[in-house]
Amino acid sequence: MSTETLPPDTAKRPLPPGWRWVRLGEVCEFLDSRRIPVNEEERKRRISGKKQSDLFPYYGANGQVGWIDDYLFDEPLILLAEDGGNFGSADKPIAYAVTGRYWVNNHAHVLRPRDGVIDFDYCLHSIAIRPDVGDLVAGSTRAKLNQEIAARIPIPLPPLSEQKRIAGILREQMAAVERARRAAEEQLQAAKALPAAYLREVFESEEAKGWQIRNVGDLCDQIDYGYTASADFSIKEPRFLRITDIQNGQVAWDKVPGCKITPEDEAANNLRDGDIVFARTGATTGKSFLIRQPPRSVFASYLIRLRAKPEVNAEFMYAFFQSDGYWQQIRASARGAGQPNVNAKLLAAMTMPLPPLATQRRIAAQISEQMASVERLRKALEEQLEAINKLPAALLRRAFSGEL
Repeated sequence: MSTETLPPDTAKRPLPPGWRWVRLGEVCEFLDSRRIPVNEEERKRRISGKKQSDLFPYYGANGQVGWIDDYLFDEPLILLAEDGGNFGSADKPIAYAVTGRYWVNNHAHVLRPRDGVIDFDYCLHSIAIRPDVGDLVAGSTRAKLNQEIAARIPIPLPPLSEQKRIAGILREQMAAVERARRAAEEQLQAAKALPAAYLREVFESEEAKGWQIRNVGDLCDQIDYGYTASADFSIKEPRFLRITDIQNGQVAWDKVPGCKITPEDEAANNLRDGDIVFARTGATTGKSFLIRQPPRSVFASYLIRLRAKPEVNAEFMYAFFQSDGYWQQIRASARGAGQPNVNAKLLAAMTMPLPPLATQRRIAAQISEQMASVERLRKALEEQLEAINKLPAALLRRAFSGEL
């Protein structure tokens, strides 16, 4: 195979003795002509009223996408994304194996590895994670790997016995990676569930049953809407906090735009340490954010600001606004409406349990410590999962460089 047809980085890679470069089309038969495209409307019509047990898997670019009442193939084959695939990804596959009876739509190529030329599993691993293929489909609005280009994908090919040996090692390694990935994901999900569990321990405890039940409005000096203006990134101060600036419970203040505002309006809409703001509309309706040591800033009109009275600890109140008891009231407000909504009147009418101020401070400190611990754990697990997700590509690079 001429190196002129290879991506630059691939062409420079030396191969072990006895290995050679081949094109995918040389070692695999493309069965695309046997594939009959079925549009989504027709597919749904054909399965209407049928039990899933009577249907067959319907595969597309990145895995199973539905069911159909007929099948085209009844043998183990490899599907390679044609469009809509993870082209250019260093950890997400663009190819996968299928078996049994199934249908393949027109978003995936259908490959049958040539018996006696290339091992099935070796072939699959050689094309599954291929970031270099992204260079072959670049420049398109919707990246498409047509059959002509797909057939030219370079494959490093050792003797068949060596292919089988490498495939066997990769099967074991990939299985170990998958077990590690599942374990890390389960731990991450458990970590994400901890904040809600900690809050239930507080607000659903026996101690909480003895606390006063108060209206939120009675516990606040102010509950009001923000300022209406256009965001202006050329203005540094005051910062103009919007719903979209609050991401994952944080605000990157240095990226928040400013706005034009009179001194009088700024004084009426300024943000102070301990203020709590709420999203009034949109996908984050009802979510709150506690302002901590803000720069000079005001808040936008799609937010509501709550300012607690001195006898109420803002950290404690903010903790309640993350609890199940708060969200149950938000969901109840949506009955008969298209979606949940928050306004100043609704927020003021909500109820919350309130212990003495000293207890509020003790609980707030406890929750703050727990949440900080959870955040450290979450970040550590996300980093672990990210490292695990990179392992398959690293293992494949070693395998196809003859290092296994």
